[in-house]
Amino acid sequence: MVLIVPTLLAGCDGRQSVLSPGGADARVLGDLFWVMLVGAVILWLLVNGLFFYVTRINRAALSRRFANGLIVVGGVVFPTVVLGALLTYGLSIMPDQRAPGEGLTLRVTGEQWWWRVEYWPDGADAPIVAANEIRLPAGQRSEVVLNAGRVIHSFWIPALGGKMDMFPGRETRMSLKPEAPGTWRGQCAEFCGASHALMAFEVVAMPPDDFTAWLDAQAASAAPPATEAGARGARIFAREGCGACHAVRGTDARGAVGPDLTHVGGRLSLGAGTLGTTLEDFQTWIAHTGEIKPEVEMPSYDYLADADLADLAAYLKGLE
Repeated sequence: MVLIVPTLLAGCDGRQSVLSPGGADARVLGDLFWVMLVGAVILWLLVNGLFFYVTRINRAALSRRFANGLIVVGGVVFPTVVLGALLTYGLSIMPDQRAPGEGLTLRVTGEQWWWRVEYWPDGADAPIVAANEIRLPAGQRSEVVLNAGRVIHSFWIPALGGKMDMFPGRETRMSLKPEAPGTWRGQCAEFCGASHALMAFEVVAMPPDDFTAWLDAQAASAAPPATEAGARGARIFAREGCGACHAVRGTDARGAVGPDLTHVGGRLSLGAGTLGTTLEDFQTWIAHTGEIKPEVEMPSYDYLADADLADLAAYLKGLE
């Protein structure tokens, strides 16, 4: 048993663990978990200790007075005090989970099955649009406004904060404050369809100055292809009508059905956390979307020649 415990504890660490907090909100929720766990263990010991006492140590019949007192104290007073204290403690930490941001608001919409992300810096007239990845300034609190496209989703970054449901046509709000730079994983926590398990996203907390520079770069239009393969891929992108669903700012592609691809090559994953972003990953995703993510709305372009797939992947990878 002693040898098994370290193995079990190793599973409590990682970038998607509530027991390995990287944010102020997750740390508060972690404290709440430990308080409730300790309370539950104490309660378990008291109940089972009493049961052991009356069945093994003192088997004599209990007096009516003792039995009535046990019911009143153990069944009314004790639960009222304990549950009241836990409720008070739990409610006291909730305001911080909804505290306003410090100059940055994110609007995240759960789609089927990906994440539409809009950054609204303080005073901005228009958002900076991205997808399937969230970046935040470390040490600062950012407000997150949540919505959903067609079905209910649930937004959850275990290492940074609690989960929040997302409803079509209704906004819900939360805020997050990463304590230090790092990378974590978020996930939809509400079953939303065939590819629910393939609806993840990367979360990167950056030093404030680095975040500002990154956000400025995200606001810029896409750079022209730097290679011949990329230029050929841009023509294939236009020929296949990809711009009807996807936007690439600075080009004629202005689609809003699918994720914004202006800087897709600089992201950490494809397909909402399903694949990486190597050239091979881009080719695999383009040719086998339906196999990789069941019921995804993007069609598979498996009819393209290998050379065309390679060029198209080179174009998308170059959108950094």
